[in-house]
Amino acid sequence: MSTTSTTVKGRNQHLLKLVLAAMTAALAYVVFTFLQIKIPLPGGDQTSIHLGNAIVVLGAQLLGGVWGGIAGAIGLTIGDLFDPIYITSAPITFIIKFGIGLITGLVAHKIGKITKRQDKKQIFRWALLSSIAGLLFNLIFDPLLRYFYKILVLGKPAAELTLAFNFASTGINAVVSVIVATALYMALRPALEKAHLLPKVGKI
Repeated sequence: MSTTSTTVKGRNQHLLKLVLAAMTAALAYVVFTFLQIKIPLPGGDQTSIHLGNAIVVLGAQLLGGVWGGIAGAIGLTIGDLFDPIYITSAPITFIIKFGIGLITGLVAHKIGKITKRQDKKQIFRWALLSSIAGLLFNLIFDPLLRYFYKILVLGKPAAELTLAFNFASTGINAVVSVIVATALYMALRPALEKAHLLPKVGKI
């Protein structure tokens, strides 16, 4: 294969990932902004039930941890920035959602090598395991980082009152998002492969 041909294919892959990343960011924003269920908490705070995390996981499974994580983090962070309730926690949102993408990508691509597998049972297994890994990370670190951020940076004394509620809502989001992300990956992957639009992903 010539160097020119390799370069063109590399550019096509980069463009494909860029387009899919933009779509992931937009979808994460739309799902979080328009399909969430807000739950008022003590001290004027709020938590919510939403599927934004499922989009981050799906992005990482399709694009790799770095591309998918950044795309999902951008989409959900923009969602926070346009919401008066969540605007102050936007920096934490970016960090956590990028982390979801990295962990998901690590399990899906470096450990599971999901894009190289053709057996449907193995694909499902690694789609499920990577979803669980990414959202388990979110379940542990999202409420804790937001708690310390509210206490140390924002100076919100009511943070302790909302911690339990945040753990509960994050747990619900995690369970639902694992199911949705896995189902979406299993549905989208064959269609993308058939259309030759499944990105080539390295280690994460």
